[in-house]
Amino acid sequence: MLAGMSIPPTTGRAQSPAIFVQGLEKSYKQLRVLRGVDFEVARGGIFALLGSNGAGKTTLVKILSTLLKADAGTARVNGLDVAEQPAEVRESISLTGQFAAVDEVLSGRENLVLVARLRRLRDPGVIADDLLRRFSLTEAGTRRVAAYSGGMRRRLDIAMSLIGHPPVIFLDEPTAGLDPQARIEVWQAVEELAAGGTTVLLTTQYLNEAEQLADRIAILHEGRIIVDGTLAELKQLVPPAEVEYVEKQPSLEDVFLAVLGGAGDQDER
Repeated sequence: MLAGMSIPPTTGRAQSPAIFVQGLEKSYKQLRVLRGVDFEVARGGIFALLGSNGAGKTTLVKILSTLLKADAGTARVNGLDVAEQPAEVRESISLTGQFAAVDEVLSGRENLVLVARLRRLRDPGVIADDLLRRFSLTEAGTRRVAAYSGGMRRRLDIAMSLIGHPPVIFLDEPTAGLDPQARIEVWQAVEELAAGGTTVLLTTQYLNEAEQLADRIAILHEGRIIVDGTLAELKQLVPPAEVEYVEKQPSLEDVFLAVLGGAGDQDER
């Protein structure tokens, strides 16, 4: 029923989007993965791309990050054509995949310093220390990453992706496999990115994750965007519910956070 439905962009969005996609198609032999994808992402916003396994989310991110070529259509990132200007696009973006790409033998600080040196940036130690503070990893900075929790690894992975200040970052299912506390830590990191002006394209299977983070949400189904809008706009697609009084019971997440309420004051494990 929602096929092909696109809610007009809200008033005040940037005239020059950070990401522009039109008519994007991609097939693997007889399997059509993307069947004409259209959307755009405002600068400095968080855009969540929802979809089940096999919907084409990762394929789309690979095309936008120049790791894969589309069969048809147009895609621009930071004003650059991904097909005609791949080198320039790569200088404007950072990609964090579904698994943390960190070196477990090195410490958190050493990982950051290594990436800063590979990018030939000045003062790699200063850059590393700043990112450790920004992602609440200063105390763990000298520890080997092998001893980090899942959430700490993810935060370090995202911190590494920010070295060089890319204006656009792709997060492909960044909280997949993480426990609830680690997911909340990653959410906080993503919110800080957007607050700092970074444009974030987030793919996820978790509806509450998109609801928590995104300024705008699109649903990718069978290779097409079937709906695209803000959370408030998407809710208008559903008939209003009948109002009745129901005593709210605490959810498992409420219990979990209440039990761990003091965890933030303890040393990171």
